Amino acid sequence: MSPESVKRAEIKAERDIMAIRLAELREERNVKQSEMTNFTQSSVSKIEKRKDIKISTLIDYLDSLGMGLKIITYPKLADSSKQEKVLLKLLLK
Repeated sequence: MSPESVKRAEIKAERDIMAIRLAELREERNVKQSEMTNFTQSSVSKIEKRKDIKISTLIDYLDSLGMGLKIITYPKLADSSKQEKVLLKLLLK
């Protein structure tokens, strides 16, 4: 595979993994799809199957689970002297 094909496959895999992680978070909190506040059962199912999600939807989803969100930036280069920075931190509920 070409380097570009490998990169596209990695990006697709990361999106698939995020969808799986959302369902795992909900299940770890022992919350059924039908018990999510602010969402119908069918909308939770759709969110958990999405490959891409708006940050606002993610915030609402996590808020329904009683969880917050923290977005961290980091340098891509391993030898970079710059540190991670918190871009957004929301402590909900």
